[in-house]
Amino acid sequence: MTICLCLIDVSLSPDASKQSQWCNVAYWEHRTRVGRLYTVYEHAVSIFYDLPQGTGFCLGQLNLDHRSSTVQRTRGKIGYGILLSKEPDGVWAYNRSDHPIFVNSPTLDVPNSRTLVVRKVMPGYSIKVFDYERSCLLRHTTEADFLDGPYDPNSVRISFAKGWGPCYSRQFITSCPCWLEILLNNHR
Repeated sequence: MTICLCLIDVSLSPDASKQSQWCNVAYWEHRTRVGRLYTVYEHAVSIFYDLPQGTGFCLGQLNLDHRSSTVQRTRGKIGYGILLSKEPDGVWAYNRSDHPIFVNSPTLDVPNSRTLVVRKVMPGYSIKVFDYERSCLLRHTTEADFLDGPYDPNSVRISFAKGWGPCYSRQFITSCPCWLEILLNNHR
């Protein structure tokens, strides 16, 4: 019998006097990280392209010399972007853009499978990108033989407008023009 012991996240409780960071967000263009890690303390964060879209992580403010035309076109499609929300059952991404987003997460993958699962989320829809309970179970069942390269069980990858993986011409997320890496701190 396997017993799963997970840390209980008390930051969602009303008694939490001080909010702690629950994730960091890294923005990437192909293989290059652009800007610093964005630390998230609030229960929800908007990640968008232009400042008139609200408060949160504004990707349009991040500078990089020599952007390709593919990256520039894709950045223009981010628009309202996503709302990333920490809920009691996990982390949800709400696609507020006019274009699809593509998501990969350890809790979306089939356990002990070499097949990469990338989910397409259409505009106006949402997806639970990280399931706390499933993460706890996976922590105790993932076999090292199935891991191919570096693996972070608390990392979610989200690409704007371009998919990757076995069903797409881009096999790796580093081939996508604009993408996010969500580094969750809930179990660290």
